[in-house]
Amino acid sequence: MAETWERRGFEGAEPIASTGHRPGETLPASAGIGAVFEISGSSSQIMLDLDCLDALANDPDPSIANAGQVGSQIKLRVGGSWLIANVRSMRLSESHGNRVVAQIDFLGEGDEEKLTGKLYRFRRGVTRYPSPGTPVFPVSTADMKQIYAADDRANIEIGTIYPTKDIRGALYVDAMLGKHFALLGSTGTGKSTAAALILHRICELAPQGHIVMIDPHGEYSAAFRTTGEIYDVSNLQMPYWLMNFEEHCEVFVTTSGSERQIDGDILAKCILAAKAKNRLAQEFGKLTVDSPIPYLLSDLVNLIQLEMGKLDRAGDTAPYLRLKTKIDEVKGDPRYAFMFSGMLVADTMAQFLGRIFRLPADGKPISIIDVSGVPNEITSVVVAVLSRMTFDFAIWSRNEAQRPILLVCEEAHRYVPNERNADASSVGRILSRIAKEGRKYGVSLGLITQRPSDLAEGVLSQCGTIISMRLNNDRDQAYVRAAMPEGARGFLDSIPALRNRECIVCGEGVATPIRVLFDTLDEVKRPASGDPLFSQLWRETGGEDGIIDRTVRRWRAQGR
Repeated sequence: MAETWERRGFEGAEPIASTGHRPGETLPASAGIGAVFEISGSSSQIMLDLDCLDALANDPDPSIANAGQVGSQIKLRVGGSWLIANVRSMRLSESHGNRVVAQIDFLGEGDEEKLTGKLYRFRRGVTRYPSPGTPVFPVSTADMKQIYAADDRANIEIGTIYPTKDIRGALYVDAMLGKHFALLGSTGTGKSTAAALILHRICELAPQGHIVMIDPHGEYSAAFRTTGEIYDVSNLQMPYWLMNFEEHCEVFVTTSGSERQIDGDILAKCILAAKAKNRLAQEFGKLTVDSPIPYLLSDLVNLIQLEMGKLDRAGDTAPYLRLKTKIDEVKGDPRYAFMFSGMLVADTMAQFLGRIFRLPADGKPISIIDVSGVPNEITSVVVAVLSRMTFDFAIWSRNEAQRPILLVCEEAHRYVPNERNADASSVGRILSRIAKEGRKYGVSLGLITQRPSDLAEGVLSQCGTIISMRLNNDRDQAYVRAAMPEGARGFLDSIPALRNRECIVCGEGVATPIRVLFDTLDEVKRPASGDPLFSQLWRETGGEDGIIDRTVRRWRAQGR
């Protein structure tokens, strides 16, 4: 009971035998489900037979049962190769009631085994395109295993490939870190747990690695207590003299416009003079205002006072008084003690770098920098110093044995904002520079954000691997779509429909774009970011007076 596509009304196509199945019967996986309708460079159109798709829906293989749906894969035979494509969109044919026209994106190709017709040695890219009329076949789980099989490059497994239950999704670590990565997802999609999972897997693969994570909410301390070092305001001990001049200005200069220029010039002159008093300055000879040389804050204040004393008119002293007042204020504020304590004058730069960058790692390759207790006014300065130290260390250690560093920035949109939200802070500039130039020096950047549209223009496009969980906002979806490669567009359309713990991964870190369900992470390895259960917690009562008293004490002491 053979029937061709011409007889069904698909003119110009190569004849394909009908399956001859009755409704309700299972269609063999080897049968064609349609044909190529139109060909173009990266994407094409195919026409699918709805009866064939209905018959495949009962197949025990979930990949075959899923054939023809948006986000599924199909294959086409071209010469001795199988071409794999992803279904991006579908619409009912206007001229034929039981036909569907589907838009497809080509993912890559694999060789065809002559005797069995099986696919093997899959690789990205297309060398030869099909002709209109080429038959279209469903992709089986065996094919999927070949498509998504990790090669012998260093990789970490993060979950299972949709729609299968046993095919593992892997990220190639060197490709992912070598060209930066971004993890995106709306609040509540499991983004923090996914970040912890990826970092745990990297730590297991490289226990002597060097990872610095900026944690703005104190979520990750619980997850890495045994595999990393936790630093917060109680033990960070970051010397203030590590700041460069731009960062000094952000802390000490309070004015704007022309007044800011005057205050900055005075501060630069006095900082340089204060640093010149250190014996290290004599050792190195040439000194700049950006040189990380220890100096005393009291020396800085005295030099400002001295410069002010040289003036004749009282009206000219305003800039000096502003600077002196601000420095005294910062010195006396206990919240700033982690950075501006009088104990941090000694030359501890080498020890600080060794601690933060885990050199040596001693089996604890990750530093969690919890900045949740840092005063809001200088949080961006602290992140700027840590980011710049990472980049500068990589530049100045080029002639040494390489020690690449991964810098992971949670809530990245706070630190690398776009022009609309820009606050001219130095942290945005240094992170943008790392995104553009970091890989040349062995610095990898990992950006985690729930608002990709609020990131600086171009930073997301510098990320070679994009891991996108569900994004509810239209603007965020459009922003991610613009940053992703053309071949992944079909996957992108499913971003609003992803379940929690599900993601789309595309770019350098994967052989081909994949949809993955993340593995479940052990309770002790999860970040402390769970949502409160209102219905349960609002049933509990008692002890409120003690809660309020203890909270007020911590509040007043500005400590937790």
